[in-house]
Amino acid sequence: MKEYTTDHVRNIALIGHGGSGKTSIAEALLYTAGMTSRQGKVTEGNTVSDYHPDEIERQISINTSMLFCEWKDTKLNILDTPGYTDFLGEVKGALRVADTALVVLKAVEGAEVGTEMDWKCAEEYQNCAVFVVNKLDNENADFDSVVKQAQERFSHDVIAVQFPADQGLGFEQVVDVLRMKLLQYQRDGNGKYTEQDIPQSSEGSGLNSKAKQLREQLIEKIAESDEPLLNEFLLKGTLGDDLLKKGLRAGIVQRKVFPILCASAAHNIGTAALLDFLVDYCPMAAARGEAVGTVGVNHGAERKEVRVKPDPNGSPSLFVFKTMSEHHVGELSFFRVYSGTVHPGMDLINTSIGKSERFGQVFVINGKERKEVARLLAGDLGAGVKLKDTHTNNTLSSKDFPVLYPPIQLPPPAIRVAIVPRSKGDEEKIAAGLHTLHEEDPTFLVSVDPELNQTIISGQGELHLMIIVKRLRERYGVEVDIAEPRIPYRETIKGVVEDSEYKHKKQTGGRGQFGHVHLKLERLPHGSGFEFENEIVGGAVPGRFVPAVEKGVVEAMQKGVLAGYRVVDVRVTLWDGSYHTVDSDELSFKIAGLMAFKKGFLEARPTLLEPINELEVIVPEDYMGDVMGDISSRRGKILGMESDGFYQKIKALVPLAEIHKYSTVLRSMTQGRGHFTTKFFHYEEVPREIQEKVIAAAQKQREAAA
Repeated sequence: MKEYTTDHVRNIALIGHGGSGKTSIAEALLYTAGMTSRQGKVTEGNTVSDYHPDEIERQISINTSMLFCEWKDTKLNILDTPGYTDFLGEVKGALRVADTALVVLKAVEGAEVGTEMDWKCAEEYQNCAVFVVNKLDNENADFDSVVKQAQERFSHDVIAVQFPADQGLGFEQVVDVLRMKLLQYQRDGNGKYTEQDIPQSSEGSGLNSKAKQLREQLIEKIAESDEPLLNEFLLKGTLGDDLLKKGLRAGIVQRKVFPILCASAAHNIGTAALLDFLVDYCPMAAARGEAVGTVGVNHGAERKEVRVKPDPNGSPSLFVFKTMSEHHVGELSFFRVYSGTVHPGMDLINTSIGKSERFGQVFVINGKERKEVARLLAGDLGAGVKLKDTHTNNTLSSKDFPVLYPPIQLPPPAIRVAIVPRSKGDEEKIAAGLHTLHEEDPTFLVSVDPELNQTIISGQGELHLMIIVKRLRERYGVEVDIAEPRIPYRETIKGVVEDSEYKHKKQTGGRGQFGHVHLKLERLPHGSGFEFENEIVGGAVPGRFVPAVEKGVVEAMQKGVLAGYRVVDVRVTLWDGSYHTVDSDELSFKIAGLMAFKKGFLEARPTLLEPINELEVIVPEDYMGDVMGDISSRRGKILGMESDGFYQKIKALVPLAEIHKYSTVLRSMTQGRGHFTTKFFHYEEVPREIQEKVIAAAQKQREAAA
């Protein structure tokens, strides 16, 4: 394969709402560029990027696929990302290493919630952006409305550089405003077009007038993005073709201009012009400036920020943005080379964890097809195999330049469930499988809760976790059931018990047991934990037995008294007792402390506490009433509301017990347009009627286990 220098590489991430046609556009780009001999279809399960069985079965993208094609002596690396919010982490990973976001909009629906979320990610990473309106062959297509909506929702700097001459069922022609040409495509052809001047006849005069109007708007927008161009525009009233093209390139790089183009991926219309535009106007891998990293990470030196030039002759460094486990191959690490040159056999340092790695084979990737290359230069994307300690978010660099690049900021989990093995003895297989799946997808989290005796898996939504469980079964041959996670309630007291006395006395022949204590129990403020005080005077309880009393109290607190949940926010004072010179020992006083605590706890107006989460919900204004009503029905407390663009942000405190599977409910309630984040806030007392149910359920469980 030909080797491409940094200025002949373009890194593109396809983003947009599910069903907007990103995979179809990727397929059309590959076919038009001659990388494939036929254009696959998502409905037929034969596209290059959606090759995983889960994706073929569901006809959606689940993983980011790395693709590439060659056009006009330039290599385009294309990252086809999922459109469903369950897989937002995949989008963030792709945008982290891409230079340009190709934002795909549907010609009827326009801007949708998935596109808006992806756009925020592109803003976070300051990606250049190009919009393409797809499915212009739809009979209800309305290009002008979609452009207006994009300007309102994303940026007023969105500007058309093309428009359809004949949108709808007969869509075959695109007007190029930059060159004032009419592009004629053949439906279901090879993606190529012929061009001609825009017709001047009365029949075509509308096209000519619209093209002139849009060209004037484009010239003004580009002039506004650069002061010297603005001066030229004010002086001459226009910009020449060369200045217009130069200004457009600069405006895209500086995120001051967001061009919008036309396409019908299904019929391969607009594809060649899109490839031309990506090569001619979008930034090369070296054009967006230097990557930012830190050095001094693993050498005890003070960390300092550095700017890394994309120089192929510099010290090699790369960032791993995705990890995949392939059957018969092992782990594939997808990376971007930020500086230097990467080749097989080189030794690098994983600066994220301080371990060395030797590079084996280096590949470029087209879906599941891998092509081995001799080396990759700065700015390019590729993959390596069997890097033993390297995973997503890791940086590899040379020993003499131990740079560390910032990690992908992954979205927090939106849903958590417990998993239960169907067969005993599968625990090790399950743990190994879950670990590997987490390495592939860091938005999927695993934790073992020893307090509740459950393995908890967390992710972005029900679909996300369903696919994880399916992969666990298919790859590792283990079956698990999904269960609702237990709630980590806490127990505490509301009153004070001045004297809780317990005397442990046991005589069975020979040496007996004797321990006698008086405890005081009182409530501490929220979050204080546990305090133990020794106020024994006169040796009523010898000092050597006091730690045993505390140990007994702590043991009782760990298992709880009301329902078996941990006790918190209590001060226990040992203030009196007695002992026997022969029969007293540590065990006797531990038992006395444990039983005295339990007795006093039940007398001190015990209560249950439940975890309260902070919930932040973002929804269109039309759904605010329904969402707020639902939050209230979940015992939630609305803290406030604020505007977030075309959406409303609702902040509330909601019990953790009430938000299981909330992601599914919210999507159903808002037609997929609402999303939320949640995090632990504090503990609050459980209402009396719910306490009774929790305590009764715990009692029933204890009886069943007995």
